[in-house]
Amino acid sequence: MKISYRWLKEIIDIDLDPDSLGKLLTNTGLEVEGIEKYEEIKGGLEGLVIGEVITCVKHPNADHLSLTTVDIGLQRQVSIICGAPNVAQGQKVVVAPIGATIHPVTGETVRIKNTKIRGEISEGMICAEDEIGFSNDHSGIMVLETDMPNGTPVSEYFLPLNDFIFEIGLTPNRSDAMSHIGVARDIHAITGKEVNWPSVDEFKVDSHDLPIQVIVENREACPRYSGITISGVIIQESPRWLKNKIRSIGLTPINNVVDITNYILHEMGQPLHAFDADKITGQKVLVKTMSAGSIFTTLDEVERKLTDQDLMICNADEGMCIAGVFGGIKSGVTQNTKNIFLESAYFSPDYIRRTALYHELKTDASFRFERGTDPEITVYALKRAAILIKKLAGGTISSEIIDVYPSPVIPFEVQVNYQRINRLTGKVIPIEEIKNILELLDIRIQQEDAEGFLAIIPPYRSDVQREADIIEELLRIYGYDNIEFSEKIGSDFLAEFPVKDPWRMEEKLIDLLVSIGFIEIQTNSLTSPRYAAEIPLFDSDHDIKILNKISEDLGVLRQSLLFTGMEVIAYNIRHRQRDLKFFELGKTYKQSAGKYLEANQLCLLMTGNSESENWIRPIRRVEFHDLYEVIQKILHKFNITECQLEFSQNEIIKEGVTLFVNGKNLVTFGRVSKEVLRQSDIKQDVLSGIFDWDYFTHLALKNITIEDVSKYPEVRRDLSLVIDKSVTFNDILKIVRKKENHLVRRINVFDYYEGDKIEKSKKAYAMSFILQDKTRTLTDKVIDKTMNHLIRTFEYELGAIIRK
Repeated sequence: MKISYRWLKEIIDIDLDPDSLGKLLTNTGLEVEGIEKYEEIKGGLEGLVIGEVITCVKHPNADHLSLTTVDIGLQRQVSIICGAPNVAQGQKVVVAPIGATIHPVTGETVRIKNTKIRGEISEGMICAEDEIGFSNDHSGIMVLETDMPNGTPVSEYFLPLNDFIFEIGLTPNRSDAMSHIGVARDIHAITGKEVNWPSVDEFKVDSHDLPIQVIVENREACPRYSGITISGVIIQESPRWLKNKIRSIGLTPINNVVDITNYILHEMGQPLHAFDADKITGQKVLVKTMSAGSIFTTLDEVERKLTDQDLMICNADEGMCIAGVFGGIKSGVTQNTKNIFLESAYFSPDYIRRTALYHELKTDASFRFERGTDPEITVYALKRAAILIKKLAGGTISSEIIDVYPSPVIPFEVQVNYQRINRLTGKVIPIEEIKNILELLDIRIQQEDAEGFLAIIPPYRSDVQREADIIEELLRIYGYDNIEFSEKIGSDFLAEFPVKDPWRMEEKLIDLLVSIGFIEIQTNSLTSPRYAAEIPLFDSDHDIKILNKISEDLGVLRQSLLFTGMEVIAYNIRHRQRDLKFFELGKTYKQSAGKYLEANQLCLLMTGNSESENWIRPIRRVEFHDLYEVIQKILHKFNITECQLEFSQNEIIKEGVTLFVNGKNLVTFGRVSKEVLRQSDIKQDVLSGIFDWDYFTHLALKNITIEDVSKYPEVRRDLSLVIDKSVTFNDILKIVRKKENHLVRRINVFDYYEGDKIEKSKKAYAMSFILQDKTRTLTDKVIDKTMNHLIRTFEYELGAIIRK
């Protein structure tokens, strides 16, 4: 959920900077996951000034250019060449002087330099609207109507909106906080500052020319339905201030009426819906369910088959809207709409939740209705909207407010005991402070005595239903940090953690990978079913499908971390970040034989250049052995040494290698296949390593044998082998382990050759062998015997030729 800092300041007097406010909200349970700067005009028009065109003549060497002198408030006038057809002497214009940076609507930012065009000097730029990010208009330069002095910053003329936007990770139970006023209520509870609800005192009914009858047939699904008509409206573009409010929180402005309904939704959390009143046949609105199988076409032009549990807003002839979820294609507000019927209702969360799930529709309105809105503000929201519509779209309020509310929602009552407050909070909080906090939370106290009280919960707090909920509310405002540890606490009360802690192991892994240039990513456990459907290695039958899915692209739980990781790679490449090293530790899911299986994976991803561009060495793309080196470091870090290496190929990892321990797959790594790259729209090679992290953890947490570093030296011997191209390094490694594993500690290929000096079917490895005996110093006789044994074996089993 996005919340605007400036918008909040209009509702409640905040004297905190955005960072401090973010910490305050997080401490109360409204976790601020990020704060982003919002600029109405990119760059905020910084560096641009108001100028006046003093002279304007044709460029001597170009028919379509003008040579101007412009006063920008300096001691001298500057010469600027301009290609716009409407430039003329005496105009006040927007000037980007030398050194300024402009941010066009399309294309990259441009820093203005002193240039020469067709033999004439240009010391700046006279700007069009699209060149400074103001609009898409490129018909000519901007001409300002102003008496401001030349050289005045353009930002003082346009006053562009700059804001900070909070991204709040709202928990599902906090439906009361799904708006700016909802967030302001929590700030009020902490600071005591009053929430400034917008005034609706100027609301008045102008006529009764357009009455609409409302009949609620299903009162269980719709406990309250309010509405009003407004006649003679003009549907047009919203004013700048309203578009800014909408855009700042990530919405796209549509027209003045729709924007007002969205504005109020995010201001106070009450969804509204505007109908074209001329399309309400019979001047009658019926709130009811329709027969199962009825066909209804929604705004997205999709025909939907209704169930008999879908609450509908109907006219005398047909359905107009799926209540609280999505409007219909026939009854919505268009450019031709003259009269509107405005709906403000309270719908049963159960009905809305069931309908939204069945039809796979998630809207801002359903998001709130299915969690519970405030039944007490429907009329207030109508008045607020009607006032704004009259101001921005004209028209007259042409009916009384219709308010069908036969059985008002009764506030919930909870009995609270002071001793249980103290027991659950772990601290004796003064009674007066308890009462003060609850009062700030709009929770009234009645029937108070020495032992406790009766709490009256306002209807908009649908999540507060038990005594424990009351205590939780009390504690989050009192402050978790204000609960001290008891001096009597002892080790008996603390959990005992094993010495070999899997979480500590993950921390060590993260430290290792970050230290060698990797960046940790965390991707969504929900992913697209197309991966399992299109990659033969996976089976769609193993997918765990989400019943209440957000979208088709997030319809199943992932079977592998690779595909969501590839999405991150693709996203970064699209944003011109091509040299990437990522890793992720996370869970994978599948079903098999009626059981749900959960496993942990570690995914490594590398692409682009092996290191950043520098003068000392040439650029090199990451290769298979770069990834293999990382994997070796991980294995060495956790003392996993007994790995069997086999080459493998599948639909995901081509030219890959799998490391086995005790016959079980530990990690598969190599180059991601072209098919997967194409599926992810990636046009550069990607290397990936997939660890079975559960098995890895099992191996790493086994008993570790500790021994002293050998006091006897290592010895190195080199060999050059010419072998068939079909022979792999793993074949050589197997022979060494089988024949001389007790003395040969490590082997390495330090040079490789293919060329005209050897046969086409051959390749040459230059290899080093590190030998060591931990009980004695190796003699030349023992070393030569070991190496000769290996040479004979290589010649016999691999057909190798030993080069001198």
